[in-house]
Amino acid sequence: MQRRAQRDGQFDQREQRAERVKRAGGLNRLLAAAVAVPVMLMAAGCSSDSGSGGDAKDAGASVGAGSGTDSAASAAPTVQAAAYKTLPEACAVVSKKTLTELVPKGAAKGKEGTSSDTAARASCSWSSLANNGVKGSQFRWLNVSLLRFESDATTGDGESQAKTYYAKQVKDAQAVSGAKNVKSAPAAATGDEATSVRYDLKKSEGAFKQQTVVVRVENVVLTLDYNGAGLAGDKTPSAETLTKAAEKAAKEAVAAVRSANGEGDGGGSDSSTTSPSPSESASSTPKATPSKSSSATPKATATKAAAAAPKASASAKS
Repeated sequence: MQRRAQRDGQFDQREQRAERVKRAGGLNRLLAAAVAVPVMLMAAGCSSDSGSGGDAKDAGASVGAGSGTDSAASAAPTVQAAAYKTLPEACAVVSKKTLTELVPKGAAKGKEGTSSDTAARASCSWSSLANNGVKGSQFRWLNVSLLRFESDATTGDGESQAKTYYAKQVKDAQAVSGAKNVKSAPAAATGDEATSVRYDLKKSEGAFKQQTVVVRVENVVLTLDYNGAGLAGDKTPSAETLTKAAEKAAKEAVAAVRSANGEGDGGGSDSSTTSPSPSESASSTPKATPSKSSSATPKATATKAAAAAPKASASAKS
């Protein structure tokens, strides 16, 4: 009886130990599962964050690239193209008929100015001396200068540059040192803007009458200088007559510029017979001071009268 009770007690103890072990095993598995869940969640979260960050980064890069392209496109300056792309031959912008009227002894002796690019800058001059014997002589000098401005993102469109240069040429012509009786008026010359400036200039050789006609047509500026003097006792020419002659020549030069760029019929190729001239015939031709063209940036200077006869006043240098 006593032995049986011992066996039953031992059996109960084994049952209790087994139950404790079973409970401990279940708790361990529960703890392991509880630890595994956060680890899995963290791994999934890292994976998700990594993917989202990459997508966002790529999207940001894409947007940034697009914005850069748009900004570059909008920042690029746009300049209106220049209307005229070339210039006519400077010594051919005035017709032979008109040259014979203005410079009868020098009509066929035009002297072309120096230029590294005649499509942008060109000039030509003529001179004539009409010897009237004991009465003296009549001197005439004509110069035509052409300057074309090209559109550029830095300096602006050609027409705006031409407007600025035109205004400077007019101002320079009005401010010649020693000039007397300076008068300015709109010129009777075709173009977008045209001004005629005339003045008297007294020299030891005689009284010079200077006419400067400045014309702007689109992106081209034309400066025409025409002067005359009665030398060695001959009478001083009429300023009105010289002005009309200068404006006539300027009209032809403007027409030649347009024709060279595919507009109009041209103005300086006329070879018709000579009409009454504002100058008188001469037996010799003097040297004149022609305007000079350079390849540098256009610079306008005041029109200058010659220091000695039979040299004439130079046009505004460009």
